[in-house]
Amino acid sequence: MEKLSNPQVTIETIKKYEFAFQKKFGQNFLIDSHVINKIISAADITKDDCVLEIGPGIGTMTQYLAESAGQVVAVEIDKNLLPILDETLAEYDNVTVINDDILKVDINKIVEERNGGRPIKVVANLPYYITTPIIMGLFEKHVPLLSVTVMVQKEVADRMQVGPGTKDYGALSLAVQYYAEPYIVANVPPNCFIPRPGVGSAVIRLTRFQEPPVKVKDEQLMFRLIRASFNQRRKTLQNGIANSGELSFTKEEVAKALESLGISANIRGESLGLAEFAALSDILSDK
Repeated sequence: MEKLSNPQVTIETIKKYEFAFQKKFGQNFLIDSHVINKIISAADITKDDCVLEIGPGIGTMTQYLAESAGQVVAVEIDKNLLPILDETLAEYDNVTVINDDILKVDINKIVEERNGGRPIKVVANLPYYITTPIIMGLFEKHVPLLSVTVMVQKEVADRMQVGPGTKDYGALSLAVQYYAEPYIVANVPPNCFIPRPGVGSAVIRLTRFQEPPVKVKDEQLMFRLIRASFNQRRKTLQNGIANSGELSFTKEEVAKALESLGISANIRGESLGLAEFAALSDILSDK
């Protein structure tokens, strides 16, 4: 059978099953074998790997993953795609399709059952509207991971890898860089998809750190501080933290903590790096 990365085969398959794209699931199917090969090679998939694919669609990338990986677990929310996947993946015996919402699936359980608890690799052409919750869910639930190689909106990929002082820098940059090392593999134009998305995309690989690059006493407090300081970007850091409903520090406490770090009380969150947020969190966690 010819692969689905041939646009003609994709179109025929969609017509055969009278498949209707669901806007609510953010469905844009990849139709470019060069891009798929770049993703597989960036993720460094081998027969030793168990791969979790999020949102396989009609199975375009799944076919390539099945040929490279030891086994593939594909989680697809849209039940209308199941009969298509039955056909397009029929010749691969190392693929399991689970019909569920990835945000509700117990991924740690999948890793335990399918890979004996050993770290997996995640590969996906992610729906843009839930990219951040999916990626943060994987990291915050401490899923045993080697890497996450995903197609995302280009501006989201940019946000994940920038440093302090840039306009794209924010809570997502800090969170991703606390857990993993980001690397943009390729920029992908809209014509590589059916239907074409209205924005450019990028493939980004996040290689999980064995140990985070900074030590912090209370990880959750640090992330609450980070969120508070970017929720109102125009405010100074001390005002953002003091006004946050998630935190109960006074402006004075924040100013004092910043002063002890040699940081001006008038600074904004976007000027601080991960190490400074960790240090600030450690001082405030003793309050």
